[in-house]
Amino acid sequence: MEIYNFGKELIVEAGKFIETRMTQEFKVDSKSNPNDLVTDVDKETEQFLYTKILERFPEHRIIGEEGHGENINDTKGVIWIVDPIDGTLNFVHQGENFAISIGVFIDGTPYCGLVYDCMKQDLYHAKYGNGAFLNEQALAPAEDVPLNQSLIAINPKRILGEATRSPFFEIMAKSRSVRSYGSAALEFAMLARGQISALLFFKLYPWDYTGGAIITGELGYKTTDIYGEELPLLSTTSVISGNPKIHSEILEHFTDDKILHDFHDKFHDL
Repeated sequence: MEIYNFGKELIVEAGKFIETRMTQEFKVDSKSNPNDLVTDVDKETEQFLYTKILERFPEHRIIGEEGHGENINDTKGVIWIVDPIDGTLNFVHQGENFAISIGVFIDGTPYCGLVYDCMKQDLYHAKYGNGAFLNEQALAPAEDVPLNQSLIAINPKRILGEATRSPFFEIMAKSRSVRSYGSAALEFAMLARGQISALLFFKLYPWDYTGGAIITGELGYKTTDIYGEELPLLSTTSVISGNPKIHSEILEHFTDDKILHDFHDKFHDL
């Protein structure tokens, strides 16, 4: 429990650090494209987390969105997977609707997941095998709500992609409606609360999904890639997550060999 309790305290402390930095001037840059933003606050928060974790657990390893752990290529020992600000566009434009996300693994096995909604001061957390919580309140197990009665989260820009247009339209048409919140970590949090019934992403990094997937997994939600396979721990992947019924319904839209072939060929361009 030491790692778990330390992680809960640390992520809240990091959230307070972000709140303080938001009142000060910070620089905004772009990474892979003009819409892929990074700020001084992202980098400083990751360094804050990195330093605190290694002060307490010097033998642990850390993978972070902003560069820490780039050379990690195996899952031995304790690995922290960290997104210092998931939803940087929201952070820059709205000053809210962003989160810190942490997934901790021991020898490749999930240990705990943490997602902190900084501006609401809501901590979603779970220790593997012990249920999931919002602050101190236990979260309810997943309910088998079908696709046609569900709100689902998806990136609407994927409607423009040749490899994903067809399944997107089919899934959107069958659902009650579609939402996009701009933070995968917060969308996992909404899934955990039952505010949405599923989420679908065509390309996520481990720091985007590991914390949230551990939390929702404790509630009976199923998370795989579009092939129905377990998510990789150290590489980018597609992600489908939802209650078992809706997960199965969505997955059926990706069983066509041509769709899977096209998706595989174009995955790195998405």
